[in-house]
Amino acid sequence: MKKKILAVDDSPSIRKLVEFSLKSVGFLVDTAQNGQEALEFLAKEHFDAVILDINMPKMDGFEFLKRFRPQAAFVDIPVIMLTTEGQEEDKERALALGANHYIVKPFKPTELIAVMKNLFK
Repeated sequence: MKKKILAVDDSPSIRKLVEFSLKSVGFLVDTAQNGQEALEFLAKEHFDAVILDINMPKMDGFEFLKRFRPQAAFVDIPVIMLTTEGQEEDKERALALGANHYIVKPFKPTELIAVMKNLFK
């Protein structure tokens, strides 16, 4: 069964790049523009992982993690941060809030693919 990924980023070009890259290796991908939209998607359907930006309108990645992680239905869903925020304190905060991996933009699609494949070994 193919793994279904939700890519959450306010940048249309990043959403397209993530979607194209992951679909090219067999993942199913849906996208959301911000944390609020992502939570709405997750309330309606199951995803096997979330790729999440930090800086977004309406609800940023940190707020998303605060609302997402405490919910029992989502506790085992891995979250991969994909963000321009490369500061150590941002990484530590995201991991403390429940992120599983942290990738700083600009990124290589091959790096993201490797992380995703490794998650589902």
